[in-house]
Amino acid sequence: MEPASTGLWRRWRAIVAWRSVRKSPAPSRPVDPSLEPRGPADDEAYAENRRPRARSFDETLLQEPIAALPRHEPMVFSEADSVAAGMRAMQESHSTCVLVTEDGTRDTSLIGIFTDRDVLFRVINRGRNPTELPLGDVMTPAPEALVEASTIGQVLNRMAVDGFRQFPVVDEFNRPASVVSARDVVDFLVETFPREVLNIPRGSPGSSLRTREGA
Repeated sequence: MEPASTGLWRRWRAIVAWRSVRKSPAPSRPVDPSLEPRGPADDEAYAENRRPRARSFDETLLQEPIAALPRHEPMVFSEADSVAAGMRAMQESHSTCVLVTEDGTRDTSLIGIFTDRDVLFRVINRGRNPTELPLGDVMTPAPEALVEASTIGQVLNRMAVDGFRQFPVVDEFNRPASVVSARDVVDFLVETFPREVLNIPRGSPGSSLRTREGA
């Protein structure tokens, strides 16, 4: 049988050990960052990450050959053909220009271009009779032309810098091969980026144009 003092000593040690356990802090648990309170800056960052990224313009498209664009067979006339014949051909084919070559065929060199603007400024505004006026008198001689190896980027550059809406395309002998218009480039971009272009709201800023040109 153990002495009373020994029993009291053991009981006192047990009480001290139990109190120390109660006072010690509980082990920390890892906190899930997604459960922590977020401020306005965190909300903006979250929204930015969730927002779909806009598709960037692929620069390789500018290196595509103009053969990727719709091909339009050129309407060819000679210098002696009447302006009325050229105007009739443009109207029937819904085109904006005709080309003029040395003999009126695609087998000879390009020497001029006659456009719908020439009809307005060189014929109608001057009160001239298109049935009696030869194309050679009102065409633009030695027009700027593209070669068949040109790229879409070069077409865009020439149209933006020179302000032309259409370009003749010639072969290595300067014979007309086709015609490229600004509309062809627009159609190409719409086909390449259909969702980005066709889903633009009609009420977007800058959409105040109501009628087509000439309507």
